[in-house]
Amino acid sequence: MKAKDDLKNKAIAVIGVSNNEDKYGFKVFKDLITKNLRVYGINPNADFVLNRKIYKKISEIPEKIDIVVTVVPPKITESVVYECKNLGINEIWMQPGSESEEAIRKAENFGMKVIHHACMMVETNRK
Repeated sequence: MKAKDDLKNKAIAVIGVSNNEDKYGFKVFKDLITKNLRVYGINPNADFVLNRKIYKKISEIPEKIDIVVTVVPPKITESVVYECKNLGINEIWMQPGSESEEAIRKAENFGMKVIHHACMMVETNRK
């Protein structure tokens, strides 16, 4: 799993960022920001979260993304896998509840590094 220091030089996109503090899209985004990581939020229905510009899709982000984190329903994660493939993103972290066997299989078949059934907040807080 990724330690915080392993993520320092990576651009990370969180798919499913939310303004609702009770949702994991908000919690994951905030957690990565507090770790001073280069993180971008994606949500077609939001403009700003935690005073940060939110993008409608990954391709709008002004730099190449290294890691995508999904915090969305599994069907959306499946389409995100294709978007990652088309953008040359080779690492995807499917937060618990956002993964599906189909999304995992497709990402692996595309040669991506796939992390699933593990919470990014928990894993990056481990020493």
